[in-house]
Amino acid sequence: MKRLRPDEATPTQAAPPLKKALTTPLLYFFILGDVLGAGVYVLVGQVAAESGGAVWVPLGVALCLALLTAASYAELVTKYPRAGGASHYATLAFGPFAGFVAGYCMLAAGIVSVAALTRGFGGDYLTEFVTLPVAAVSVVFLAALALLNLRGIKESTRANVLATVIEVGGLLVVVVLGAWVILRGDGDLDRLTDLGTPEKGALSAVLSGAVLAYYSFVGFETSVNVAEEARDPRRSYPRALFGALLTAGVVYVLVGVAASAVVPTATLVESSGPLLEVVDAAGGVPTTLFSAIALVAVANGALLTGIMSSRLAYGMARDGLLPAFLGRVLPGRRTPWTAIVVTTLLALLLSLTGDVAVLASTLVLLLLVVFLLVNTAVLVLRRDRVGHDHFRTPTVVPVLGVASCVLLATQIEGEVWARGLIVLAVGVVLGIVAAARRRAAGHTGGAEDRESPVRRDGDSDVGGDGTV
Repeated sequence: MKRLRPDEATPTQAAPPLKKALTTPLLYFFILGDVLGAGVYVLVGQVAAESGGAVWVPLGVALCLALLTAASYAELVTKYPRAGGASHYATLAFGPFAGFVAGYCMLAAGIVSVAALTRGFGGDYLTEFVTLPVAAVSVVFLAALALLNLRGIKESTRANVLATVIEVGGLLVVVVLGAWVILRGDGDLDRLTDLGTPEKGALSAVLSGAVLAYYSFVGFETSVNVAEEARDPRRSYPRALFGALLTAGVVYVLVGVAASAVVPTATLVESSGPLLEVVDAAGGVPTTLFSAIALVAVANGALLTGIMSSRLAYGMARDGLLPAFLGRVLPGRRTPWTAIVVTTLLALLLSLTGDVAVLASTLVLLLLVVFLLVNTAVLVLRRDRVGHDHFRTPTVVPVLGVASCVLLATQIEGEVWARGLIVLAVGVVLGIVAAARRRAAGHTGGAEDRESPVRRDGDSDVGGDGTV
């Protein structure tokens, strides 16, 4: 299929621009809040089951793998700072078909993720305080998130700042309590070097554990869909992205050290709330406190993923890959209201039907497809020159990013592949139709794909060589 030039990838009639309201700190907290989601509260036990007591090792390896793809995103975001994310980059590099497939995979993963988090919000954590029908909770929960999303990106990200502080605070409590248990002599530091299981050697244990740990870093990719709403994405995005990932990595490693040193590995593996085991071992902190923190984490993850899904749908509509009505913007607030409404209704439908469990295990596979396209798009789009400075990652990084996607995909179970291929097949068919309709509609021209703020002297310290 003919590859579109960057100046051919935007519909003739551009949608109204989104409001530029995100500062570097707000963007940093957006990414950090999305990465430090609810998964970390159950992740440690799963990683311990695969890798043994040295949980911090696969967590560190997973961070390195995530940084590879993050570097590719940093280059593309600062080169083409607009909504649409992976879909937009794949369209520029490979044409509308690949763009649709990338966007479809992201949308499918995002909507299912919001639905799963919605059901999680109405589950065991909420019953610590009140028992309500899951269906009723889903309706109220998603309606509240949609209203916050409609109100504006600034208001949404400010709420995220507060929620992220609470999430990080809860994890730091675990770290402090773990240190206290170790200092009083009740911990076992020998478990921190216990790598491997009876079924696996050390290398195999690290790899399988890193695959699980990699899931915990997923979330940074959603931030590209709000880059257009950043005041200076060329300067702020690399700082916010790498800063947030490194912060999350440090917190995860410290949590892994605390949990492994304080709680026996067998107990971690068997527990559905491994961090609560640390709290119990230390004593003095009520379990309801952690239930409240978990609810905040779930709600924050759903809010940020909902923002991503709506901005992605908006960007794909503007590229002619989805119906044009999804590109409508709310007057005054300048938020993509039709995209917010549609993605919220789809998430509600999934949460009410209970089919989320069937699709949830395909999320990582779908995202690996997206990451593969993003890493290869970086290499293809090196031919394109834009009229502003942008972050540039060394060529070896996206190559290693491609290799990491392939490596992680080999660890996906066959049953998940069977379900995931069905979802991908649907996306392929819809992508063929969307690409044909887009060509027939004559979506060519437009300068928006090269949109970027005019650089003022001394305004940016992100150079074309990738230095920050």
